[in-house]
Amino acid sequence: MKRSHVLISGLVQGVAFRAWTRRTAQALQLTGWVRNTPEGRVEAVFEGEDAQVELMERQCTVGPPLARVRHIDVQKEEYRGEFTDFEILYDP
Repeated sequence: MKRSHVLISGLVQGVAFRAWTRRTAQALQLTGWVRNTPEGRVEAVFEGEDAQVELMERQCTVGPPLARVRHIDVQKEEYRGEFTDFEILYDP
């Protein structure tokens, strides 16, 4: 099992990136979360089978049709198994 923390830069807000990420992660049976950052990036944590997490990382380099991903930072983290689903987080 694997955990990945990603920050995605480019034209990634206002293009349904979070909804696309949630649908894609759920289709890959991943758990975790996705949210927009104040700096205009998208941040996400993915947990699941190694191959599925790696596929999700590759998918994030492209994103949904209207997105223009410029850069993705991927940090490998220790798998925690703390999530039961994949959620979109919103600012309070």
